Amino acid sequence: PLEETLRALDDLVRAGKIRYIGASNLMAWSLMKALGISALHDWARFEALQAYYSIAGRELERELAPLMKDQKLSLLVWSPLAGGLLSGKFRRDQEPENARRANFDFPPVNKERAYDIIEVMDEVAANHHATVAQIALAWLLHQDVVSSIIIGAKRMDQLDANLAAVDIQLADDELQRLNEVSELPSEY
Repeated sequence: PLEETLRALDDLVRAGKIRYIGASNLMAWSLMKALGISALHDWARFEALQAYYSIAGRELERELAPLMKDQKLSLLVWSPLAGGLLSGKFRRDQEPENARRANFDFPPVNKERAYDIIEVMDEVAANHHATVAQIALAWLLHQDVVSSIIIGAKRMDQLDANLAAVDIQLADDELQRLNEVSELPSEY
């Protein structure tokens, strides 16, 4: 039960074994329920959420991002390159056969929409002498709810390239273009 979990985590915080607690992949209603339980009992509360978020997968903006802003929670992003789809290796009608995503299509992404986004990221990347992956990461770093990003690299050059994204400052017009092409479709 959530109460037992939160109590156990509070015990660890009070004992000095951990400083803060966070959650992973909770829906907005369950995250808010946990925050309410913690507040009711004066227990340590979740301070961060680890969740999937990318320029091609912005669904968390519907409910989780507003909740996190309101409750002052931070977001630790996993799969910021949408399982490699935003790595720069994938293009419309051109998917590498040896890529992990070719055999394990996760996280789920609307690929046609993603390819439209990649085309705009290509143009923005050229302006910065950067890669598509660096622009995807830089876009995330420009989102106010994001506190950090979990990057995955197999080789040192990939790690270095990903880390270089922190130095990319996207201009307002570039952010606007990226936001427009990746905007969530209206639900109603």
